[in-house]
Amino acid sequence: MEKKIRYGIIGSGGIAGSHVNRLLKMPDVEIVAMTDLVPGRAEALAEKHGVEGCRFYPSHKELIDSEELDAVSICTYNATHAECAICALEKDISVMLEKPMSVTVEEAVEIIRADRKSKGILSIGFQPRYEPNVKMIKQIIESGELGKIYYIQTGGGRRRGIPGGTFIEKSTAGIGVMGDLGCYSLDMVLNAIGNPRPLTVSGHTSNYFGKSPKYNGADASRFDVEDFAAGFIRMENDIIVDFRMSWAMHADSMGETIFLGTEGALKVPVSGGWGEKVFSPMIVYKDSAGSQIQYETPLLPGVPEGVFYHKLRVFVDAVKTGGPPPVPSEQILYNQAIIDGIVKSAELGREVEIEIPEI
Repeated sequence: MEKKIRYGIIGSGGIAGSHVNRLLKMPDVEIVAMTDLVPGRAEALAEKHGVEGCRFYPSHKELIDSEELDAVSICTYNATHAECAICALEKDISVMLEKPMSVTVEEAVEIIRADRKSKGILSIGFQPRYEPNVKMIKQIIESGELGKIYYIQTGGGRRRGIPGGTFIEKSTAGIGVMGDLGCYSLDMVLNAIGNPRPLTVSGHTSNYFGKSPKYNGADASRFDVEDFAAGFIRMENDIIVDFRMSWAMHADSMGETIFLGTEGALKVPVSGGWGEKVFSPMIVYKDSAGSQIQYETPLLPGVPEGVFYHKLRVFVDAVKTGGPPPVPSEQILYNQAIIDGIVKSAELGREVEIEIPEI
């Protein structure tokens, strides 16, 4: 019989249930251990999903030190992503790290350093990459159909959609809507254009809705992250990214994602306003034979079992073969650097250079 991948779950909050649910559908995976800082929470998660023969630990370090593991999913709050990932990688355990990769670019660099030294692999949890229509965006751009990309508009948000729990305090989340939704939107466009290096950013953040009892009830008193963020990012290769993301606003949309190129443009309607999936045909705008034309791309069917399952399936397959990681940490470094730059620019009230430490 094929040896099963011995798997651990670090953190037992909401997203952990999605990991457990999908992993239980894989006959070559055995969930052997779970941990959470809140007593009884990991046990409750296991009972809810019918995980049998699982051991429980009060901390990620005790779990990692006590178990012979092949892989872990890190589902903790943002502020502990780096600590947990580095701890596992130093033990040569492969890591599926939920987004955002970290809170700061300095933490992201430390994770990548540990990744490079580890015999395990590290993949970052950006499941929209596996949505066929999102993949088509990259294919269209790489085909040269649009010519040279010089401007991208992306972002979006919700009319009302402020989460609670650990999402809304700096001590646990570190960042707000950018870590929850904004990193998805950025990954959709950065991955499509080959992840060029960000150079400068002029950023703005606010939390008018999150701190208002009118809109956020009792949670307003402890809300201290951003519920709105915007950035004007200059990238290498003479590309501009115009980004904005919101948990709450007096609007139903801030527009589609748009790629402007020298030979054409692409308009991408995305669900949720943040790039989870493309929900209607994309439109390409071109000139042809002296006339301005436009055409729709076909809307492709989704992947079997859904993109979240597929994210974990390709990760498990990479663990079994020794890689490469499906979403390498180096590809997400610039995503994190942009978010970090927006935070710093907003604090200083001016444009800043995006500085990335040497790895």
